[in-house]
Amino acid sequence: MHTILVVDDSSTVRKFVSVSLSMQGFRVVTAEDGMDALEKLPREQVDLLITDLNMPNMDGLELVKALRESTDFKELPIIILTSLKDETLKNAGASLGVRSYLNKPFSLEKVQYEVSKYLSWTE
Repeated sequence: MHTILVVDDSSTVRKFVSVSLSMQGFRVVTAEDGMDALEKLPREQVDLLITDLNMPNMDGLELVKALRESTDFKELPIIILTSLKDETLKNAGASLGVRSYLNKPFSLEKVQYEVSKYLSWTE
């Protein structure tokens, strides 16, 4: 079973995405911000990360940078899910190897589609 880490300071978004992906057969772990995610990642076997950009303590881009500097998480597929519609941020994420960039509001079908590009439902 694949594990997905959902990082967002909004408990509503975390729950919405988590329930949807859990219903698709994924194990979902959540974190409130980038610092929380960095604490949880070494303890979990995460196959994909979905993160917001605008969060307290450590934002999404800082989290992505930290992961790309780590040999353990350098290749981890990352999807950004954010309300920020800034092309500069999108380009910064792409330069760090972010695989997909989804804008809020989003549909669960779109999130599921993006996840399915990187993880199979049946493994």
